[in-house]
Amino acid sequence: MSGGDLRSLAAVSATVTAAMCYVRFAAGRLRPGLPRLTAFLPVLAVLPFLPFAFSAIHPRAISGFFLAWLAEFKLLRLAAGKGPLHPSLPFPAFVAVASGPVRLHGDGPDKAQGTSSGLDLASSAVMAALLAVIVSLYWYQEAMNQYVLLTLYAFHVYLALELVLASAAAAARALLGMDLEPQFDRPYLSASLRDFWGRRWNLSVPAVLRPCVHRPVRARLGTAAGVLATFLVSGLVHELMFYYITLRPPTGEATAFFTLHGACAVAEAWWARHDAWWRPPRLVATPLTLAFVLVTAFWLFFPPITRPGADKLVIAECEAAVAFVRGAGAWAAGGLSARSTETAGASRLMRPRRMARCSGGNFCVYCAYGCRVVMKMYRNKSIAWLLV
Repeated sequence: MSGGDLRSLAAVSATVTAAMCYVRFAAGRLRPGLPRLTAFLPVLAVLPFLPFAFSAIHPRAISGFFLAWLAEFKLLRLAAGKGPLHPSLPFPAFVAVASGPVRLHGDGPDKAQGTSSGLDLASSAVMAALLAVIVSLYWYQEAMNQYVLLTLYAFHVYLALELVLASAAAAARALLGMDLEPQFDRPYLSASLRDFWGRRWNLSVPAVLRPCVHRPVRARLGTAAGVLATFLVSGLVHELMFYYITLRPPTGEATAFFTLHGACAVAEAWWARHDAWWRPPRLVATPLTLAFVLVTAFWLFFPPITRPGADKLVIAECEAAVAFVRGAGAWAAGGLSARSTETAGASRLMRPRRMARCSGGNFCVYCAYGCRVVMKMYRNKSIAWLLV
């Protein structure tokens, strides 16, 4: 992230904090309904424009998702007197819940939380390594088949979203004692489109679309209409997300993609109601579902991004991030090697001879080594010294 984007991050954060302070104050003094909605209108109008403060695609798209999608729908729910927001929440918690996919800590035993944190750390380390492999493969994109490259893009989207949310979860847990809502639940195991979109992929989206779109439409027009309306709204908001990425006018392809999937989800539900009709076994249904998602994504989802060359800009930003992490890893390795001369325990952890044999281009070696170091320090409860 450039210096300009860092300044933009500070300005956007201050603006969002001030806006949520006003929203919380207004919600505490106005009754739900038209009075609250009228008071919220200035904030609802400003939030979609804040992501344009960023020049880089990644912060623009991420802030667009948090502010122009999640925050907008949550504020509409608050205007109607519905959760998850409530003016009685402490202000830091109110801001976090309003501007991101955040929930309060559940009441669970400390031991279970520690186990979950360990699993999250291990999972994030594996995903970081896989994402590093994908980024390194982009060096050979000119020699790749188009559909192989698009498949890499699909995995890139999944891994990047998981890592961004895992990083945000760690920050929210450490600073506010809060957790992010789970974003994914092994979407590669989906046995139907309803399973994929409703229970496994980007779960913060159905969490806001169900109460805002699906339930009201279903109550008036039936389940099928509720599903179709939900996918239609998702497609329209994805057009806005793509605009944040490409800065090009909407093409309608994202809307067509989600409308098609909504129609197919309705057809799935209709077929499932007939118990006597044939259903493919899960071992067949899962690859068929994933193949349908990928093929339709190649046709309708990715072209609005690849056509103007936005994917090349995304890859360039990823390569810049890899170069930064590589340099930081080399700097940290040098610092850790220096510490190894002071303590015998640190010398066993750093293994400077092995690091000396790593070339500058072997990012995967640094990534795997870094994950190993972090995991060992986590087990030894000795992460704090990294901050010294």
